[in-house]
Amino acid sequence: MSALPSIAALLVSVLLLIGGNSLIGVLAPLKAQLIGFGDLTIGVLGSAYFAGMLTGTLAAPAIVRRAGHIRAFSAFVAVGVAAVVLMPAWERPAPWMVCRAALGFIFAGVYAVVESWINAKADNASRGALYGVYQIVTFAASAGGQLLLLGFPPGSILPFNLAGALIALGAVPLTMTSVDPPAQPRSIRLRLGWLIRLAPVSALGALAAGAANGASYSLSPVYALGIGVPPQSAPLFTAAIVAGSALGVYPAGRVSDHTDRRLVIVAAMAASVVAELVLATFRFSGAPLILMGFLVGLTTYTLYTLAASHANDRAKPHDMVAVSAGLLFIYCIGAIVAPPVASLLMRQFGPAALFFQAALVHAVMAGYALWRLLVEPETPQATSVTP
Repeated sequence: MSALPSIAALLVSVLLLIGGNSLIGVLAPLKAQLIGFGDLTIGVLGSAYFAGMLTGTLAAPAIVRRAGHIRAFSAFVAVGVAAVVLMPAWERPAPWMVCRAALGFIFAGVYAVVESWINAKADNASRGALYGVYQIVTFAASAGGQLLLLGFPPGSILPFNLAGALIALGAVPLTMTSVDPPAQPRSIRLRLGWLIRLAPVSALGALAAGAANGASYSLSPVYALGIGVPPQSAPLFTAAIVAGSALGVYPAGRVSDHTDRRLVIVAAMAASVVAELVLATFRFSGAPLILMGFLVGLTTYTLYTLAASHANDRAKPHDMVAVSAGLLFIYCIGAIVAPPVASLLMRQFGPAALFFQAALVHAVMAGYALWRLLVEPETPQATSVTP
């Protein structure tokens, strides 16, 4: 963990940025339902965010290569603040979709900068643990951002202002750091074929994580309302999922530093299927519901961390931006498709369909990772992106 000081400023920026973004993430579907948006529209709002993020993965490497990590990061933050503060000015589906898409775009760039920076400072013996620390900060910020909503009445516009302020402040620590940024990416092309050949388990892991996390991120507040949780208490359930995620990623990453990461993926996904099926089968309330949310987060949200670490183990240092952008692109495909599908299933079969869908996704992931362990027991050497 000797690399931790080199990413300290980065982690403080992440704490502020994710806190603001998560506040908007839970506020948007709750506010949308309160002002009369339909279930499908709310699902599409979630897809708009990830559609913007997918577009951002295509543009981020070129922007980082042109401006450098720190200046690109500052530009992304500025656009994010504008998108947040404009949302309460026009409470209609179309403008909100534009703003959510803009937020997705800029956070694709933020993640490309952050994750390439972290992976450039890590080595294979510490990558899982260091990435786990980053994810702990991310999930702690996400849970904290959601809980900030508890202090405001449902119709208030003040949470939008607070979210914008947090995102704006997120630019300060990284722009003031004295640590040298990573090397500029050699290639600005998105090379999905190369990435899939390099780490097929990581590619499917990113897709599965996007499908499950995207639906959960967009529709967990709607699930909570659907089973009778009051609007002012819904953030407790979503924050419980995030709190479980924060506690699960570091031990999973640490264990994966000392064994085949694919084996850890199999174990974590098997546990997540059990937790999701229990939550979907039985209707909980109060503390048991919060506990089940915590257990779902504890198991399911390890997947992207493990997948990203596995892919970067196989890549070379100048390929880190390409790996981050490629995995995020694949993640976004799953996250775009899954929320509308889940919203339609929830309308047809009830709120529990959200977690039945997630359990199916994670079961497929566990089976594929196990199969790859059997057919390719050894990890191949890193291969480079051709500029």
